[in-house]
Amino acid sequence: MTRFAAEVATALVTLALGLAIVVGAREYGTGWAAGGPEPGTFPFYVGLLVTAASAGNLLLAWRKRHAGIVFVNAVQLRRIAAFGLPILGFVALALTLGFYVATAIYLAAVMRFQGGFRWSACIAVALCTSAFFFLVLEVWFRVPLLKGPLEAILGYR
Repeated sequence: MTRFAAEVATALVTLALGLAIVVGAREYGTGWAAGGPEPGTFPFYVGLLVTAASAGNLLLAWRKRHAGIVFVNAVQLRRIAAFGLPILGFVALALTLGFYVATAIYLAAVMRFQGGFRWSACIAVALCTSAFFFLVLEVWFRVPLLKGPLEAILGYR
C-alpha cells in the first residue's frame, strides 16, 4: 500500500465517522433550549470538527500525492503485527473466556514471548494483575466486565 492510498483511506474513514456523528447528533437536537444546550450540541460540533479536519487531510493528501512511496515496509509490518495480533487474541479470549482470564493469558504470553521473562515471573505478574483488576473493578467498584466459564464456576456472573 502506498502512502497516498493510506492517507486517502484514513481521511475517508474519518470523514464518514464525522458525518455519522453529525447526523446522529441532529436527532437529539443541536440548539439551545430553556435549560441550556440540547443533548446533541456537543457531539454535533465535534462531528463538524472531525469532518472538517478529515476533508482537510483528504485535500492535503491529494495535493501532495506521495505516489509510489511505501506506507509500511516488511520490518515495520512485523512490528505492527507483534503489537496488534496479541491484542486481537486478547479480545477473542475476553469474549470467550472472560476479561480476567484473558488478561492473565495475554500478560503472561506477551511477557514471555516478547519480553523474554521467565515463566514464573510471567505467571506471577499475570495472576496478580488479573486478581487486582477483579478486586478493584468487580468487588470494590462493582463494575461488571465480561465473564467466562471460570467466573461461572466460582459463582460470579
